[in-house]
Amino acid sequence: MTGLPFPSVRGESRAPEGTVGLPDQLGRVARDLRVSVTDRCNLRCRYCMPAEGLPWLAKPEMLTDDELVRVIGVFVGLGITQIRLTGGEPLLRRSLVDVVRRVAALEPRPRIAMTTNGIGLDRLAQPLADAGLDRVNVSLDTIDPQEFADLTRRDRLHDVELGLKAAAAAGLAPVKVNAVAMRGINDHSVGDLLQWCLDRGYELRFIEQMPLDAQHGWDASTMISAEEIRERLGERFELTPLPAADRGSAPAERFLVDGGPFTVGIIASVSAPFCAACDRTRLTADGQVRNCLFSQRETDLLGPLRAGATDEELAALIQGEMWRKAPGHGIGTADFVQPDRPMSAIGG
Repeated sequence: MTGLPFPSVRGESRAPEGTVGLPDQLGRVARDLRVSVTDRCNLRCRYCMPAEGLPWLAKPEMLTDDELVRVIGVFVGLGITQIRLTGGEPLLRRSLVDVVRRVAALEPRPRIAMTTNGIGLDRLAQPLADAGLDRVNVSLDTIDPQEFADLTRRDRLHDVELGLKAAAAAGLAPVKVNAVAMRGINDHSVGDLLQWCLDRGYELRFIEQMPLDAQHGWDASTMISAEEIRERLGERFELTPLPAADRGSAPAERFLVDGGPFTVGIIASVSAPFCAACDRTRLTADGQVRNCLFSQRETDLLGPLRAGATDEELAALIQGEMWRKAPGHGIGTADFVQPDRPMSAIGG
């Protein structure tokens, strides 16, 4: 160790000497790293941010490509086996293809996925696949052009469709679609969206709306629950649950649709949280490690990194952050507080 004056992990939690990998105190081990490569976005989804957008990070406040790849390499050395690139909108990072290429060259090579809104994916799907991207999730809440424009404040549905087609053509399989059902907005058309995805060979995942909006206007009473989504889909399709043992640490409960082979997933982050099986940790675009999407605390890597920290020192900070991970996110409890950072600044 160099003895540099690094800030201590908030809460004074440190992993025990000799800790291997990224365990927490409850025996969960992080294998999946969500990496936000930018906080910027080219949509203004009503459940995410205001119409005018948000104050974006200045470039000097963000991890450079070299810093980003180095930190990801430290995570891989600690046992991370999957990297998911997120934003904001990750396709807005101009160097994204090169970042993917460099991450794919790490040893051992992690699987690389990306969550995107799909705008611009028609141009970048093949270059990203050639660079080493393995698969993609595209966020799409409705296939109705007017609903899409109202919800995102942008008339870009056609661009998202082109991006999905390009992802499939580039072999980024399985191509998954992420959707949030919202009461009075698109909840009436969940069956239409599923049929649209089935017709095109995309795997649909419905996600309960979570308290991660910049406006802090989330209201549990208006949320469409996983059970309600299942009931609405069940009016049109026969859903057969897949064995629970097949789920592992995956967030989605999956169902065969009309006997298969296609499936639909439902992620009940709020009504039936899966925190006990969580194997995820997060890195923000400005170099903060968060052990949970809803964490009130984070550990800074950017400062130590630019102060000359060794990989071993960065690894110790990361392990300390993971070690203090709470048992659950606490949504619905009396003491739950929504994190200050919105989803666009944390990464999906």
